[in-house]
Amino acid sequence: MRPTSKRSLSPALAAKLSPIFHHLRPFNQVSKRLVVLALVATPLYAQAALPAAIQVALSRADLTEADISIVITPVGDKNASHLPAPIQVIDSQSDSSSENTSQSELTTKSTSDTSGSGQKTTQSDAHDEKSHLVQPSTLITIEQRTIKKREQALHAYTDDPYTYQSLESIPTVLGDSSKPTVIDDHNKNGNADGSTGTPSIKMSFSPLLSHQPDIARTPASTMKLVPSFIALDTLGAGFVWHTRVYHTGLVIGDRLHGDLVIQGSGDPKMTHDRLAQLLYKVQSVGIHHIDGDIIIDSAVFKNITKDPAAFDNSPLRPYNASPDGFLVNFSTIGIKSYPLDNGQASLTYTPQLANYQLPTTINTRSASCGQASYSLSPQWQTKQLLLNADLPNSCGEHVFYVAYPDAKDFAARIIAEKWQALGNTLSGDVITQEVPYARTKSLKSTRGLTALSMSPLPIVSYPSLNLTQQIYDINHFSNNVMAEQVALSIGAYSHVDGVKAHDETYVKNHRNESSLYQFGKPTTTDYPAALQSIKQWWQSNLSTPPPHLTNGSGLCRECTISAANLSELLTYAYDSPSFDAYVDSLGVAGVSGTITAHGERLPESAAIGRAWIKTGTLNNVTSMAGYVKGLSGQDYVVVGLINSEQALNAYTARPVLDAMLDWTAEH
Repeated sequence: MRPTSKRSLSPALAAKLSPIFHHLRPFNQVSKRLVVLALVATPLYAQAALPAAIQVALSRADLTEADISIVITPVGDKNASHLPAPIQVIDSQSDSSSENTSQSELTTKSTSDTSGSGQKTTQSDAHDEKSHLVQPSTLITIEQRTIKKREQALHAYTDDPYTYQSLESIPTVLGDSSKPTVIDDHNKNGNADGSTGTPSIKMSFSPLLSHQPDIARTPASTMKLVPSFIALDTLGAGFVWHTRVYHTGLVIGDRLHGDLVIQGSGDPKMTHDRLAQLLYKVQSVGIHHIDGDIIIDSAVFKNITKDPAAFDNSPLRPYNASPDGFLVNFSTIGIKSYPLDNGQASLTYTPQLANYQLPTTINTRSASCGQASYSLSPQWQTKQLLLNADLPNSCGEHVFYVAYPDAKDFAARIIAEKWQALGNTLSGDVITQEVPYARTKSLKSTRGLTALSMSPLPIVSYPSLNLTQQIYDINHFSNNVMAEQVALSIGAYSHVDGVKAHDETYVKNHRNESSLYQFGKPTTTDYPAALQSIKQWWQSNLSTPPPHLTNGSGLCRECTISAANLSELLTYAYDSPSFDAYVDSLGVAGVSGTITAHGERLPESAAIGRAWIKTGTLNNVTSMAGYVKGLSGQDYVVVGLINSEQALNAYTARPVLDAMLDWTAEH
């Protein structure tokens, strides 16, 4: 048990005691990996006093040291960093000609002057005195105005399901970290990454700072770091979901005498535009008229529908959308208002819903423009949308994003509308179900050509965006329902008879067996199975106890993880073949993603452009976890979790973790 006193042992006494106390990393018996016993010096006086800047921020936030867990650990070789190049933020407002700078315009340049007399490598004069610490490297330069434009666009659409489907839109040094322990970490068939040859050598450091590392805390959206990396590690960065289309009956001319069957794959980002492309591909094979039904088979995920009001009684917010085997447009519709001259505003909707009444005008009132639930008071009824409040006239041209309560009904209505918009016809209905079509065929009354069996091969196989692109949206913008789709996909795709999905030999020989109907029913999963897959991966690869998950997004109050858990995961990921995809998915402090405002909260922070961070926010949780490149060139894994019994003021709680990032970057 760690002492509760803030006092630490003297350096002399610590030097005498540190060889005595060792942390033994246990053996994990796994199928493809043997963890070699490593002795890492971890003194029992690990509960050191927090740095002064963090203590001051805690006091300002009316929090105590008991409310926070922090683990900061050096990783890698400072001469061979795995992190991206740091980003230098510059402000050239005097150059009026650059007002039209593109948001994507970045300049790369080399900084060879580290004496402090040449090119600046930091944002202010306060940092110049530390410039002698900065190692020669390549910097990415970005304009401050570019960050401002990005942030304004982000906050203008805080409920935008395309980029920001997140709850976050609501508004003491231990030992000598320069002495690493070498761990020979390999498996029976080769190296830790599965390759053959000489086993890789990994560097294991003592923590730079460790404060209450083993307390299980609610992580909020930093929990997304768990399924997103495990998916990359098991599925592979290039993994794609394939939505396949079959038909029964017979195609004569441009008419299908039978049913069109769309087999959902769990694609996290089947936007309405991509759905239109899928249907266009069906049309392109020659089908324009369907004398039958369109059947949506979402059996890849079963029994996962959730009550959108269960978490916080806000069922209309996109972050509460339910996952589904055939999720369309995040089950979210955009409502755009255009002011008129007669005390009204016109309304348009994206996407459109078939056989559903959506009001085209709304009266206006004098009020400030808020979120949709306050400004419009929408209510989804069986056949129509009711707007129970007049639109505030201050909204002007504005987009509200509102979640639809039923993912399957939403998908069916969009498919019906888009099939018709392509100039096609459908004599039957669009039917959604969580049972494979082949299993219910006998229950359907069929005769004539319609009774002919299903096409042996899909007429269309439509690939998703790859996993790297999907993980970027999940972590950069904290998209909840996409995170749940990926977590469930780990259970559906990651293992077949214990084989990883990116095992090239297995995939080549069994590519279609779990997805084509003639080989049996498609792979299916539910949340218990998916979470068990995540737990098994953790137990096979890491030594800390697995975290407790009930979903994959962190939108849960019963989910818990320790700072030691996240630190070990991030350290493991640092040496992974998928690390580039993983770290690039994180926001950059003061530059992009949900950590953009770090630069406004702490303008002189050394972490600006040097920290790749996933944030998390609930009403009593503030968290950050990721990677920091210190000014010395050393890389660090950093984790900070704040939990409070009372609701937190995010504007005072977040600076505590901002101070943590800044303190780390100073090293």
